[in-house]
Amino acid sequence: MPSTPEQIARYEKIESLVKGFKLPSATYHQVMALWKEEMKNGLGKTTHATADIKMFPSYVRALPEGSERGKFLALDLGGTNFRVLYIDLNGPLADIVSKTYLIPQQVMLGTGEQLFGHVANCVANFIHFTGLEKERSLCLGFTFSFPLVQDGLASARLSKWTKGFRCEGVIGQDVCQLLQQALVKATPVKIDVVAVINDAVGTLMSAAHTDRKCEIGLILGTGCNACYMEKLENVETVSLDDDEPQQVIINTEWGAFGDNGCLDIVRTEYDRELDTYSINPGKQLVEKMIGGMYLGEIVRLTLERLSSEKLIFRGIDHDCDLFNRGKFYTKYLSEIERDNGEFFENTKQILEELGVETYTLEDCKIVKYVCALISARAAFLASAGISTLINSLKRPEVTVAIDGSLYRFHPRFHNLMSLKIQELVDPSYKFKLVLSHDGSGKGAAIVAAVTTHRKTNIHDKKVSPQVGGNCIPIAVQT
Repeated sequence: MPSTPEQIARYEKIESLVKGFKLPSATYHQVMALWKEEMKNGLGKTTHATADIKMFPSYVRALPEGSERGKFLALDLGGTNFRVLYIDLNGPLADIVSKTYLIPQQVMLGTGEQLFGHVANCVANFIHFTGLEKERSLCLGFTFSFPLVQDGLASARLSKWTKGFRCEGVIGQDVCQLLQQALVKATPVKIDVVAVINDAVGTLMSAAHTDRKCEIGLILGTGCNACYMEKLENVETVSLDDDEPQQVIINTEWGAFGDNGCLDIVRTEYDRELDTYSINPGKQLVEKMIGGMYLGEIVRLTLERLSSEKLIFRGIDHDCDLFNRGKFYTKYLSEIERDNGEFFENTKQILEELGVETYTLEDCKIVKYVCALISARAAFLASAGISTLINSLKRPEVTVAIDGSLYRFHPRFHNLMSLKIQELVDPSYKFKLVLSHDGSGKGAAIVAAVTTHRKTNIHDKKVSPQVGGNCIPIAVQT
């Protein structure tokens, strides 16, 4: 605790510069009300077009029953590396074999035919690698982590490329068809692409395979997104008149929450500066306060301001990386928060990596304090969104499946979220936060399994048909 008048004045000044990260509970309840209204707009027929939170139906209508059996492929494509997986389901058990492949730079910047041809050739290599050539046919679940307009469970058009991809002839095209056509040319095994999903849906489905109470999926990694199971009667943007369950998983795409200015009440000067210099100013505003792509930079901007006010790092060389955009990585934030005791070993090492040679133990304490505030705000904002969904579902108990590097590796995120959600949700609802293992891979195969399982109505027929018309038989034991 500060003891001298100089220390007291210093800490009061620091508090004045970071107080924007310390939001009261009433503000989080206000954020929840706004979140609920914006999601309602995304589901509405007349309001969807102008809604920031788009609430896209995924066309996934059923959760796994835990009795699905069969052999499935999954393809997880969302960056320069992608994975092909073989998953053998036996009820609640799943044997998984996977292999990672690289997409060369020239393919990323080439044509769609080159991209999907390369992917299909890698799938063919994987089939040889796993000895699957003997199979007559296989169903494949496709996780494609780029912006899509979904027209059906196995139909989705690319709306734009991100992550450095610029393949010609793909935007506006059905990526499932492009993949299917390439697979026909590349592999002797007949492969049916039966579902395309994003990583949030995969996270939910992967956890729901062993936990029937799981109805919410959350990604806390580079970005932030969520999905949940919604009653079909509340979804005005699609008309699905069939015998399937009257529900659908909604991909919220809620990273855009706040783009209309409704979150200005919680944004700080540091958030505004980060947004100004980002590649998409004015977009994905709540994601920029939660996602791992941004938290390190918010910390850096805050420390830069404290340094400019001579509150930390007095005598610092301003040519060091602390004053260069993007040089304070979010992994630093997690490592600093793991520091125990009074020696700040991780903090010191990171400051030295950044070229900060002039620092005191008091400076290290302030750095950790800043990291803790920014982490807590991120966790609490994510909690406000999840609490909004829990209250909306009105389930006595619900499991929230979470995946992503931020949640996996940050030492406090789970506990911070657990405490804040408990504070924000209706006390009559119980919840559980679980880490979803390999959601984007296993989840895609689970969706494929559920899809084919329902199509053949195995439980009623109690036979082993050829599923989906072209997929391998699934045997069910009763």
